[in-house]
Amino acid sequence: MGVTPKIAPSMLASDFANLASEAKRMLDFGADWLHMDIMDGYVSLLSWTSLLKDFASLSFYFFSTSCFSHFHRHFVPNLTIGAPVIESLRKQTKAFLDCHLMVTNPIDYVEPLGKAGASGFTFHVEVSKENWQELIQKIKSKAMRPGVALKPGTPIEEVYPLVDSENLVEMVLVMTVEPGFGGQKFMPEMVDKVRVLRKKYPALDIENVSIQISDIARKMKCWSNIHGHSCLLKKLWV
Repeated sequence: MGVTPKIAPSMLASDFANLASEAKRMLDFGADWLHMDIMDGYVSLLSWTSLLKDFASLSFYFFSTSCFSHFHRHFVPNLTIGAPVIESLRKQTKAFLDCHLMVTNPIDYVEPLGKAGASGFTFHVEVSKENWQELIQKIKSKAMRPGVALKPGTPIEEVYPLVDSENLVEMVLVMTVEPGFGGQKFMPEMVDKVRVLRKKYPALDIENVSIQISDIARKMKCWSNIHGHSCLLKKLWV
């Protein structure tokens, strides 16, 4: 069984004050999916240092060390959208909302995103090694399409158990930029991961995030079949 090429522009680069109209614009130009980047965010310890510079050193020591462990439970430094935005956008479109969860505890997001109307729920393998079977089952129970993502530094072999299992994911998202910020430069060396996946799983949907505009035609005939980048909004259709 073959796979169908799809374009899934990331809404991360859109004008969030006009998200519904931005989504309509992308769909009118032929987008197949809308890629929704959901990030948990954390406050850097440095910012707390500046805020607390007048505190006694001992008090600051205990406060900062306790906060340090809390901040590092988050997956990325940036903070974007959540279920309320997905719910609002769903009222305006029937499009496939491809939600990419760059969060530390994805299982906590399944219920609210399912209720909000998310179509796909892609979590990161780096934070789901202990409970991925439960997570996939819960995603499917909410009528969402489960997918797994991996950062550039994560070996492709990490996702094999999730694709080979009976309770499998339906898509692998190969990140070709570091998670957390839009508009980064495409890392061409990551294409090797996509090539390996396509050879091993011919019928699997593989999303290759951050394909540059000049690369779309060339990559589309390659190994990944779903392509998305925040730059699509600004460079291709603006």
